[in-house]
Amino acid sequence: MKSNAALIAALGTLCLQTAHAGPADYVYTPNVEQGEREIDFKYGTQDSDPRKSLGSVGVGYGVNNWWFTEAYVKYGKETGSTRYDAFEWENKFQLTETGKYPVDVGLITEIEIPRDHDEGVELRVGPLFQTEFGKLQLNANVLFEKHFNAEESGPTETGYQWQAKYRWLPAFEYGLQGFGGTGPWNDLDASGNQSHIAGPAVFGRFHVGDRQFIKYNAAWLFGVSNAAADNTFRMQVEYEF
Repeated sequence: MKSNAALIAALGTLCLQTAHAGPADYVYTPNVEQGEREIDFKYGTQDSDPRKSLGSVGVGYGVNNWWFTEAYVKYGKETGSTRYDAFEWENKFQLTETGKYPVDVGLITEIEIPRDHDEGVELRVGPLFQTEFGKLQLNANVLFEKHFNAEESGPTETGYQWQAKYRWLPAFEYGLQGFGGTGPWNDLDASGNQSHIAGPAVFGRFHVGDRQFIKYNAAWLFGVSNAAADNTFRMQVEYEF
């Protein structure tokens, strides 16, 4: 993989300082396909107090064989009606050639500009890892999140994502997903204040035309720590062309 991708990874990890997973968060994967275009819809809801629901619509493009970029418009509902929540620009960099090493490695970077300017600009960066054992695919990601120019300054937070998927049939795969936040990177929260959710997930891909696919994944996640919502439902649908 190109050397400038490695430079991006080094700069990305230096930029930062996790936050709890949002209900519409999804598990990033490290691989990039050149020329791929997609329209992406995500939605999630959790029974926090009050109930929090988030969604987004995005458009993405595989610029080359190591860089995929995507822009999102996010909306949310916590009390009252649904309204615009934020604009997000996501960039994924594939750092190793697919299948060349035992573990595929990538890097994710996200910049989010919320509607509420008091929240500041959010930067999220982290390494992505994927490996396979036959039909079993495993993913694990570590994420760092920091808000800049916020009304109240805060530390760089750390979080994680993981996924285990069994590729049974192209249209139906099944497995488990988990998300969590552990607090400031240099002074983790007490276990009772950390947020951890996990649960069953389903995945699939349908061929709908020449180089056109519809992909989906969804999960029902249960709180496994006191600080997490008891139930979170999340889903993602992508049209690739």
